[in-house]
Amino acid sequence: MIRPYLATGLLAAGLLGGAVLLAAGAARAQQPAASPLDTVPDKMPFSQPYGAPIGLGEAQRAITAAMAEAERRGWPVNVAVVDSGGNLVAFVRMDGAQLGSIPVAQHKARVAVKYRRPTRVFEDGVQKSGLNYVLSLDDVIASRGGIPLVADGHIIGAIGCSGGTGSQDEVICTAGANGIGKP
Repeated sequence: MIRPYLATGLLAAGLLGGAVLLAAGAARAQQPAASPLDTVPDKMPFSQPYGAPIGLGEAQRAITAAMAEAERRGWPVNVAVVDSGGNLVAFVRMDGAQLGSIPVAQHKARVAVKYRRPTRVFEDGVQKSGLNYVLSLDDVIASRGGIPLVADGHIIGAIGCSGGTGSQDEVICTAGANGIGKP
């Protein structure tokens, strides 16, 4: 036979234990998730080495390939190619391309070569991951349409396109980047 004071004590202990478990679970659930900024990668990201600067002939091939894609799709854009130091090598403004996109195309190309990554990485960081600190980095543009140009495993320059949506600019830049190294 259980004595009433013992039964009450067991009930109280059970309730207290349950409350402690609930409180611990709630506290654990309320802890913020680990920040992706605290992740330490094993290898340095975007560490492809720079190479000799792209020459005018190769820059013009990239622009020709980009323009062919833009013309095929009916998208008038501005296309800029910079060398591995971020200096303008070649530029074209297609008929009907907006004037405001002239400096933007050049900016996208400079950022892609300076940071050794496509400008889409910055756009994704801000738009998808909430990494707004990216906007405080020097000379960044968080918009697609800037792609490094690589030859023999080295960055020789970058191509930047502007005048369409970010996704259109990126398609055209990709075509231009794929034109590198082809006669």
